[in-house]
Amino acid sequence: MFDDMRIRLMPLLNLNSDEWHVDETVVKIAGVKYYIWFVVDSETRFVIGFHLSPYRNPPQAVSVLNDARKYGKPSAIVSDRYYAYKVPVKSIFNDSKHIQVESFKDDVSNNLIECFHKQFKAWYRTKQGFSSFASANNLIFMFVFFFNFVRPHSGLNGMTPAQVAGLKLSKKQKREFLLVA
Repeated sequence: MFDDMRIRLMPLLNLNSDEWHVDETVVKIAGVKYYIWFVVDSETRFVIGFHLSPYRNPPQAVSVLNDARKYGKPSAIVSDRYYAYKVPVKSIFNDSKHIQVESFKDDVSNNLIECFHKQFKAWYRTKQGFSSFASANNLIFMFVFFFNFVRPHSGLNGMTPAQVAGLKLSKKQKREFLLVA
């Protein structure tokens, strides 16, 4: 249901910006450590994609970046120095510059996605972990949907990331989306 709505809304957005930020963080599902990989647009703060996996390796970076590729192509992709990003960024976004930040003192930082992780973790802590992979995926999707399309952000002048990315729906379109959902 929500995925259908996302698929219908994504073409109405402009996510071809200067930078996308990628990073992964840890969550627990039934007491077992999993990794969630995120891609966030720097200009709109829009969460372009996520990938949940029990693994932290290059194929997972390929998966999240390949999925994000459907929504545009940034001039640069910013990541930490984790080796798993190097080959996937070069092979999937060959014309985009890959900026690997070493520390918070670098000219370009990955603070944007670290800030997003902080918000995600605050929400995640209230869940006290997830009970299954399927419920984790569904709940994370709902968090990302709320973050992108519903929640106004003070750093975006009270707009949602979708609005900053150009989403403008008439009252009729909003009703149609609500009826389909």
